Amino acid sequence: MLLALLSFVVSFRAYSQVGFPYCETFAEKESAGLVTVFGGSARLVDVALRLTDADRDQNGFIYIDIPFSSAYGIKASFEYFMYGGTGADGLSVFLFDGDTPNFSPGGFGGSLGYAQKDNLPGLTGAYMGLGFDGFGNFSNSSENKSGGFLGGNAGFFPNSIVLRSGGNGLNGYDFVNGKITYNPPPGNADLALDVEYQFPLSSGGFGTSRVEDLNQPGYRKVFLELEPHPNGVGYIVNLEMVVTTVSNEPRTITIFPATAFTYEAPQNLKIGFAASTGGETNIHEIRNLIVEVSDDKGLMNPDGVDFGEFTACEGQENRYYITDEKVVLPNENSEIRCLQFYKSLADIEENGDICAQGKCIEENGTLELAQGTFKAGVNGGDFSFIPNVGFTGQTVTAYYRITDNYGKSSSGNAITLKIEESPVPVNIILNDSDDLIEGVRLCEGESVALRAQGDEVYDRFEWYQDNKLIEGAVSSQYTANAEGEYWVKAYNQLNCPAISPRVLVNFPGFPDFDFPSPVVECIPGKGIDVTSIISNYDPFAYTYKLIGGGKIYLNDEMKEVSLSGEYELQVKHADLACYSSPQPLQLIILEEELLADFEFEIQETGVKGEEDGGFFPHDVFQFTDESSLDAENWSWDFGDGTVSSEQHPTHSYGKKGLFDVRLTVTNQWGCESTEIKRVSILRSYRIMFPTGFTPLDSENQFFAPKSKGLVSGELLIFNIWGDLIFQTDDLMTPGWDGTLEGKLLDAGIYVYRYNGVATDGEKVTKTGKFKLIR
Repeated sequence: MLLALLSFVVSFRAYSQVGFPYCETFAEKESAGLVTVFGGSARLVDVALRLTDADRDQNGFIYIDIPFSSAYGIKASFEYFMYGGTGADGLSVFLFDGDTPNFSPGGFGGSLGYAQKDNLPGLTGAYMGLGFDGFGNFSNSSENKSGGFLGGNAGFFPNSIVLRSGGNGLNGYDFVNGKITYNPPPGNADLALDVEYQFPLSSGGFGTSRVEDLNQPGYRKVFLELEPHPNGVGYIVNLEMVVTTVSNEPRTITIFPATAFTYEAPQNLKIGFAASTGGETNIHEIRNLIVEVSDDKGLMNPDGVDFGEFTACEGQENRYYITDEKVVLPNENSEIRCLQFYKSLADIEENGDICAQGKCIEENGTLELAQGTFKAGVNGGDFSFIPNVGFTGQTVTAYYRITDNYGKSSSGNAITLKIEESPVPVNIILNDSDDLIEGVRLCEGESVALRAQGDEVYDRFEWYQDNKLIEGAVSSQYTANAEGEYWVKAYNQLNCPAISPRVLVNFPGFPDFDFPSPVVECIPGKGIDVTSIISNYDPFAYTYKLIGGGKIYLNDEMKEVSLSGEYELQVKHADLACYSSPQPLQLIILEEELLADFEFEIQETGVKGEEDGGFFPHDVFQFTDESSLDAENWSWDFGDGTVSSEQHPTHSYGKKGLFDVRLTVTNQWGCESTEIKRVSILRSYRIMFPTGFTPLDSENQFFAPKSKGLVSGELLIFNIWGDLIFQTDDLMTPGWDGTLEGKLLDAGIYVYRYNGVATDGEKVTKTGKFKLIR
C-alpha cells in the first residue's frame, strides 16, 4: 500500500519557505519573525535588518532558523548598508552546523560576532565566516584570533574582506583568505584589489543615509557562492560584489575568484549575520537575502506516483501520509517539503521566479471540491481529506505536486479516493469485562488488558498511545503497561476505521503526606491521634496504614494510639492495592506528667510573706524552681513586664502592687507546664519604735526607731510638758542618748514625734511615749 493512513501526528513548525531557495527581504516583521532569531541590538528598521546603530559598543546578530543541505553547495546574495558613523567595526555573514543545539555568537568588536576574542569563545558550530571589516581588526591576529594578513600581523587593515574557517570555543576560526578593498597600508598593495577596482566598504560617514539605488554611489551587494569542491571535501568559494562608486555606473567586482575551502561541511547549514561597533561606529544593515543551491544543474525534479482507489470515510477527517520512500526523491539529502493540490494537471503552472519556487504557496495547500476538501499538513507529505455529506459510494480525484527541500517540484500526479460510510465507533472495554471504561488506574508495574468491541467484523486494528501508533499492536486486544491516553481504530471490510473514545491509563503517584516525627503526648495515659498530624489527611480518597507495637491501624483507627514506640506509616489510593514506601514515625507518651512549681522569698532573709514582716518595693526576691526534674527550659514572667529564662532568677519590683508570677517549663519533647503565684507588696515602708531605753547600760543606750523604705525622716523628742529636748533628720543617727546639754535627764516618761517620707512619696507621721530608765 503506497498511500498510508496517517497514523501519528508530528509537532512541526510550518513555514511558507523551508530549505532552498530561501528569500527574505526583511521588509515585513511577520515573515521575518517566523524563522529569524534576533539577538543583541538586531531588529527590523525601515524595510531592512539593522544589526547596529551608529552608537558605541553595540552588537547585534541574527540567524535564519532553517537548515539548508550542504550537498550541492550554496549561493547567497544580499545587499548591505554600512554608513552614518565614523567607520567601525564591520559585519559578518556566517554559516554554521544546522544541528547545533544551543546557538551562541562569537566575540564582538574586531571578531565581528564570529571568531574568538581573548577568552571569549567563537561562534558555536561555526563552519565559515566572511567578515566585511571596516575597522581592520577581523583581518589580524589580535585578541587571540588565529592568523591574518602577513602571516598573522597584529596591525590594522581597514576596508578588508576576510574569509575564516570554522572553529570550536577558543580554537580554530583560522584566516583562509582576504582582500583589502581600499587604500592598503604602504607596501601592501599585493593584499589589495587593483586600484581601478578599489572601493570603501562604507558608503558614507557621519550624517549620511542608506544608499538603496543601484545607480547611486555607495550601493553595495554581495554574491557569495560555495561550489562543491572537485575532490569531494569542502567548497570552492567565489565572492563578487556589485559596487557603485560613480553615478549610474554600477560594477561587478571579483573579490575571491576561486578560493579553496577544503573543510568538510556538516550535512545541513544555517546562515546568519552579525555586526558590532566599539569606540568607532557605523549603522550596519542587511536587505534582500536570497539563499539557493549552487549546483542547480546537478539537481533533478522529484517524481510522484498516482494513488488510486483508497478509502475516505464520510463524517470524519481522513489523514494520509506520502512517505519519502514511496515517491522518487533523486537528490541527496532530499525530503518532501510540502504538497500542493490542484483540480487538474492543467492548473499546475511553472514559475520562473526563484523566490516563488521557494514557497509552498498557501492557497495551493487547500483544494475544495464538491465531494470534500483536501488539505496539506505541516509535516512534508501528510494531508487530509474531509468528505462532504451525500457522496457515499463515489470517488474523488485531485492532483498533487511534491516540492522538495531544494525547491524542486514534481510534474503532478493523481490521488483518487473512494468515499465510504463511516462505521459506528467501537468501544474499549477491559478484557475480562463488558463494562465501558473511560480510564484505568494502576499501580507501578501493573498492566491492563484492553479490548476493542464493536458491531461489525473488522479486518485489522491500530492501537495508539498519546496519538502515536503502537508498532505491532494489530489485534483487537492490547495490554497497556505504560501511562498514556489509548485509543483504537478498527477497520471494517470497506477499510473505514471505527474510532474508539479515548481511555486514560494512569499510574497515579502517591500523595504528599508529610508528618512530624517524633510525636509526643504530654499527658500520661492519653492516646495520640495520628490522623491529626498527617497533612491533607483524606480517608475517603486514600487509605493510611500504621504498623507498630504488634498492631496494624487503618485510617480512623489511628485516632487513638496508646503505646509509645517506633512505627511505620504508609498511604495508598483507596481504589488501588499498592502502598507507598513505609516512613518511620516515633510516638512518645510520657510516663510522668511534667509539672511546674516554684517558691520565693526575700533574698537571704527567709521572709516569705506578711507573717514574716511583709514585702517592700526594693526588696530583692529570690525565685527558686521546684518543677519536675525533666524540665529543661524555664520561662519566667514576673507580672510587671519583665521576664527571665534562668532556672533560679532574682527580681526587684521597685513599687507596691499585686504581681502574678508565671513560670512555664518545657522538657526535651516540648511538653509545657505552667504555675502562677502572687507576690503581694502592700506597703512601701516599715518603722518601729522601742518602748524604752537605758542610757547607762552598755546595750540599748539610745532611743531611735528601726525603719525600712524611708528616703527622709525627722525625729523629735519632748518632755511631758512639751519642751523640745532633741531633734535630728539623719536617717543614720544612733538616736537620743538621754541627755540635754550634756546632762543626763531624770528617769521618766518622754514623748516622740517622727515625720518622714517613704520611697514612693508617702508621708509618714508617728507619735508615742517611751521610758528613760536609769
